[in-house]
Amino acid sequence: QVQLVESGGGLIQAGGSLRLSCAASGRTFSSYAMGWFRQAPGKERESVAAISWSGVITYYAASVKGRFTISRDNTKNTVYLQMNSLKPEDTAVYSCAARYGYSDRAWLGSDDYAYWGQGTQVTVSS
Repeated sequence: QVQLVESGGGLIQAGGSLRLSCAASGRTFSSYAMGWFRQAPGKERESVAAISWSGVITYYAASVKGRFTISRDNTKNTVYLQMNSLKPEDTAVYSCAARYGYSDRAWLGSDDYAYWGQGTQVTVSS
């Protein structure tokens, strides 16, 4: 089992940057594929980015590709989401998720993940 805690959210002007972090408990973090999701008010949760346990395979939603970068440091049990050129439509609660497994792939659906953090609010003002 793994517990996830996000940090790094906040209020920022359009065009700015933020880096979200997701710290995981446990000694087997490198066995977990990780994902970042977001949910805006009145909207369904959507996948933003995902990364395989090795960090080699990544996925980005079309809406964030070229602006966001997902990475992980398995020595620090942490996954990151670097968000650049932020837009007001990026405003949402961002959550990280973990999936245990040996397959080195990135998982895209929220149903693919068993463990979730509480989320961190990101608000982008125009």
